[in-house]
Amino acid sequence: QVHLVESGGGLVQAGGSLRLSCAASGRGILTMGWFRQAPGKEREFVGGISLGSGRKEYADFASDRFTISRDAVENTLDLQMSRLKPEDTAVYYCAADGSLMSSLNEPRAYEHWGQGTQVTVSS
Repeated sequence: QVHLVESGGGLVQAGGSLRLSCAASGRGILTMGWFRQAPGKEREFVGGISLGSGRKEYADFASDRFTISRDAVENTLDLQMSRLKPEDTAVYYCAADGSLMSSLNEPRAYEHWGQGTQVTVSS
């Protein structure tokens, strides 16, 4: 049974930084990702990683401000966010799946989800 727990959310001023962490337990995870969902909007892809190859993929809005890092020993997936903007305000979710994916950005492809952590960026 895969279990994901996010931490690190909070309130930050625009231009600031925040680091989210996802602690994963369970076996068979091959792909992990971060998604976010703002009120009234669909869940959207932030970034992901294929654990075997280390290949990373980012959404366009995240490619120059966000960085995903994986600690295989601690079994965590971090999301370092910098130069945050008010439009980054959302609940951020960690996701994992036991399959390999050619594209990491489809939320429906992920079986396991964390409970989410709120990120609020004030202007």
